[in-house]
Amino acid sequence: MRSSLAKSITETVSDLHKSGIVDEITMKNIETLCIPDVHDYTPEKIISIRKENHLSQAALAAVLNISTSTVQKWERGIKKPAGAAKKLLDLVERKGIEVLV
Repeated sequence: MRSSLAKSITETVSDLHKSGIVDEITMKNIETLCIPDVHDYTPEKIISIRKENHLSQAALAAVLNISTSTVQKWERGIKKPAGAAKKLLDLVERKGIEVLV
């Protein structure tokens, strides 16, 4: 529901921007507000994302620019992804590994 509402709002504001009614800054602000929420990742979900993209732990670590031991700790539940790493996992989950390579 939220996704379709955000898409509708973004498309409407984009049309207003093309018409000159909405400026560039307002357009960027609306796009930023409509970015999907990034959820927490369980160890099982991280493993699933890695395997769906046919990656080893080392390969996933290289793509995310983190250490292999960090991926291992995520997958064992010792640590949880946060910040930029969480956002990158979200991108890979939604769009595939190709978005980062």
